[in-house]
Amino acid sequence: PLIWCSHCSSMKGEEDAPIGAMPGCFRLGWQHGLLDEVYKARDVGVNSFVLFPKVPDALKSPTGVEAYNDNGLVPRTIRLLKDKFPDIIVYTDVALDPYSSDGHDGIVREDGVILNDETVYQLCKQAVSQARAGADVVSPSDMMDGRVGAIRSALDAEGFNDVSIMSYTAKYASSFYGPFREALDSNPRFGDKKTYQMNPANYREALLETAADEAEGADILLVKPGLPYLDIIRLLRDNSALPIAAYQVSGEYSMIKAGGALN
Repeated sequence: PLIWCSHCSSMKGEEDAPIGAMPGCFRLGWQHGLLDEVYKARDVGVNSFVLFPKVPDALKSPTGVEAYNDNGLVPRTIRLLKDKFPDIIVYTDVALDPYSSDGHDGIVREDGVILNDETVYQLCKQAVSQARAGADVVSPSDMMDGRVGAIRSALDAEGFNDVSIMSYTAKYASSFYGPFREALDSNPRFGDKKTYQMNPANYREALLETAADEAEGADILLVKPGLPYLDIIRLLRDNSALPIAAYQVSGEYSMIKAGGALN
């Protein structure tokens, strides 16, 4: 299915805000612009939507506790969308970077090391909070080890057996994410994400991640970015019976919008 990517803003009733690095795209006021956008998308046959929040700095913390606030932006938005459009499919992003004062997908130790297991614990609480609000599919994009299995267990333990997991199986470190990070103000405050996102030169790692995500209970496998990694999409398709998704990221969109090409 086609999925419409919506960036929802954090202020109640806030007007839509243009995203400078993504011409024609906006952060959407969660009570107004977002509903209009969903209505228009449904009119052309799109019935699945994924939400990405822009969270104010005052709500960010080193451990991203706002990520599992049941009255936070994403749960409120899910409930609103499900109330207005009961038949739509809502996908959510599971990661700490929008909520982290460090801008990383995981909790950062004092020496700069990403704490995998402590992060997964937070992600499980985030996924359960989203499911409780009515999410149909949770999508861990953090690239921590073991997070798919842990999230599956956490969802099942809370009775959310029917909530699916779309795992970011092959998410490559890339400059193509720049406009998106600008849109959500989620750039890392230091360092980069190469220690947990994948090395573009390591073709075989995608097979290891595919096997792990399948074994842990993923329902959909996703490749990100999309167009530069058509070979990886083909690789996953040839080695898995699960549905394969691709994410055309912000940098790809901006290049195409500007009339450029991907080489």
